[in-house]
Amino acid sequence: MKKNSFMEGAIIATIGIIVVKVIGLLYVIPFNAIIGEKGGALYGYAYNIYQLFLSISSVGFPFAISKLTSEYLALGYKNAVKKTYNIAIKIISFISVIIFILLFIFAPQIGKLIIGNATGGNTYNDIAFVIRIISFAILVVPFLSVTKGFLQGHKFITPTSISQILEQIVRVMVILLGSFLALKIFKTNIKTAVGIAVSGAFVGGLIAYIYLKIKIKKSKLLPKNIENDENIITKKEIIKKILSYSVPFILISLIYNLYNTVDMILVSRTLNDILKYPVDAVESTVSVFTTWGIKLNNIILAIITGLTTSLIPNIVSSYTKGNTSDVDAKFNKALQCILLVIVPATLFLSLLSNQVWTLFYGKSVYGPIVYKIFVYSALFGGLYSIIVNTLQGLSKYKLVITSVFIGLIINTVLDVPMMLLFNKFNLEPSHGAIIAGLIGYAISSIISLIILNKKYKFKFKDTLKRLPNYIITYIVFVLVIVLLKQIIPTNISGRLIQIPILAIFGIVSFGIYLLLNYFNGNLKNLFDFKKGRKNENRNS
Repeated sequence: MKKNSFMEGAIIATIGIIVVKVIGLLYVIPFNAIIGEKGGALYGYAYNIYQLFLSISSVGFPFAISKLTSEYLALGYKNAVKKTYNIAIKIISFISVIIFILLFIFAPQIGKLIIGNATGGNTYNDIAFVIRIISFAILVVPFLSVTKGFLQGHKFITPTSISQILEQIVRVMVILLGSFLALKIFKTNIKTAVGIAVSGAFVGGLIAYIYLKIKIKKSKLLPKNIENDENIITKKEIIKKILSYSVPFILISLIYNLYNTVDMILVSRTLNDILKYPVDAVESTVSVFTTWGIKLNNIILAIITGLTTSLIPNIVSSYTKGNTSDVDAKFNKALQCILLVIVPATLFLSLLSNQVWTLFYGKSVYGPIVYKIFVYSALFGGLYSIIVNTLQGLSKYKLVITSVFIGLIINTVLDVPMMLLFNKFNLEPSHGAIIAGLIGYAISSIISLIILNKKYKFKFKDTLKRLPNYIITYIVFVLVIVLLKQIIPTNISGRLIQIPILAIFGIVSFGIYLLLNYFNGNLKNLFDFKKGRKNENRNS
């Protein structure tokens, strides 16, 4: 296996994750046709709870293992790297079993918490059933996550990217084939079909884990005998470091995942219990938050995830060696990737939400309306994830936990009042909940950026200097789409006709946008990393 540099790793990870997300986006077209909005809501109820508990059992560990592995490799402690992985596997085994048991036993209570006394749609027993099915994935996926972290710490990004693609392909096969056979061939109910679909998380995770174990064995990354550093780092020290690194990561990830879970519960209960929306309208709206909207947002988040996958080990390596200017330069490059790619992608999906939604899911009353604003949660949340991962790489856990917690509290406190306020002015109530989340992300990001600048001497001069250029390109980008809407008819309801419509909009708008960024130097500045490094060092 070949080690990857920062930008190379970022590109490979991004490509791999985009492939995964594209597969994850495309499969929802037939999946939506098979199970519908009611099935999508049920799938989302289970998957959101699974993601929340997965953050407790494993999400903190891969970042911690990646960080420790990078740290020990930078110091030349090969035996400590091996011991770290073995100890992490034992710890995750214990945690995974406990989480599985809790999920399995308390699934009905979780179902009641989500929908309350609502009738006419999915019942709490239906939710409990699919939660119990997906809980088996907790016994596999955490091991896969730890192994990915181990390889990422070695800067082996390619095999982890391949494993993600493999996991997704297998998962999607189970989802589509299983739900189709259950509903169309064997004529079972929605609950059974969704239960089979969520089991894909277990099967896909198992196949990907076996693949990575084979790669590690062939590459001899865990040799039986390593000399010299046996007594330098003890098992007790490693356990202490794993826990000290993982607990903050777990808390951060748990709070971060609570954003979606809180929105899911509060939106559902507010629309049901206070605003008295019809059950089908509630589940259609909630399905945007839990399933269909998130799938579309995943294209945006894929790029950000690719950045953070490569960002963490490189920042840790530079920070361990005391090269703070390099850390600052890499952070600025990540911010500029957001400005160049993520912002226009978000604007495109928002301005053409009706066409995008119709293409993937067919005509829907609530879907495009809710998603028009919901797409911005990917931008704001993704930007904050870059900041969070940078702070984690610098071991600034208290700052991260504090800022994430403040954002979550703001979101939770504002959710219901904002929904009621929007409803009072005859606006879509769910937009109020989305705006509450955006405010939470924004305040958390501002707090973190100020502290990075004041306390840790991060400089954003290069990024701020180029911000006016980006804003001008955004304005032109939006004006091009608005102008095209006056020329090209967009009120056509057919699904397939949306493909050429979106293709024309995409080619023209992004083509002009990229040309503008080429001529104003934004593209060259971003991808000429050595030049960017020199500029950052001069500014510092």
